Amino acid sequence: MYDHTGNKRSAIISLYESKHNENDRVKSHHHRTHQILYTLEGKGKCTLDEHPYQIARDSFIIIPPLTEHSIAAESKMTVLVLEFDATVLGDDIQQQLVESVFQKAWVQKLNMFDSSELRQLLRKMLYEQSHGDRLWKMGLKLYMAELLFTIARSPQDTPQTDMNTLRVEQLRHYIDTRYFDIKNAEDIANRMGMSKRYMQSIFNDYYDSTPMQYLTEVRLGLVKQLLVETEKDIVSICFEVGFESLSTFYRLFKRHIGVPPNMYRTTQRGK
Repeated sequence: MYDHTGNKRSAIISLYESKHNENDRVKSHHHRTHQILYTLEGKGKCTLDEHPYQIARDSFIIIPPLTEHSIAAESKMTVLVLEFDATVLGDDIQQQLVESVFQKAWVQKLNMFDSSELRQLLRKMLYEQSHGDRLWKMGLKLYMAELLFTIARSPQDTPQTDMNTLRVEQLRHYIDTRYFDIKNAEDIANRMGMSKRYMQSIFNDYYDSTPMQYLTEVRLGLVKQLLVETEKDIVSICFEVGFESLSTFYRLFKRHIGVPPNMYRTTQRGK
């Protein structure tokens, strides 16, 4: 594997920085490896197989092997290059994730939640590459699989005339799919890059509830389903849907449903 300077790299998954000054040009070339480029700062144009794309901060550039590509910087620009040999990953990851993400060369600006997730994964990979212990190569493989999974699962943004509508839809999708991983309202607001007050205001305008109230509805709906359809212990169900405290879970369940979880399971199965 070779980096952008032509030097051979020993790792089968590698991250390195590519810096560009204003008006710099990287001539058309290709690689035999898979690449994901993440724009840390600046703006410019990327050409993939003769198709031009505008790129800016937080743009992800997906480059399959043997894709002719070039970059023209329109300002000072820094790009993080993630280069890897897909054969190091398991067969299922290659078939379901690598093939899905790298069906074609494309530029994607992911929604704010997935972008935040991918930035954290890239930071973890950089740490493993620089400071990792004897398991650092395994860590890179695990984070690589998670990064591909996030890109493959991420919904495509559609043009919206109302930015608040887009943000609310992204927020609801995030809660629907990550209900088990949300700590509090500040956690969501930080991922959205906005204040908690503003986030709650726009969500309440569309759904007449706060994001955390909606999160509770989502979690309790899943709890009711698991109580009736499975034999899982209540403590396991509580953990699975994201409640950190069993006492909090019991209190919320009785307040919203009217009866304790055990009684709900018994009465619903009796029907």
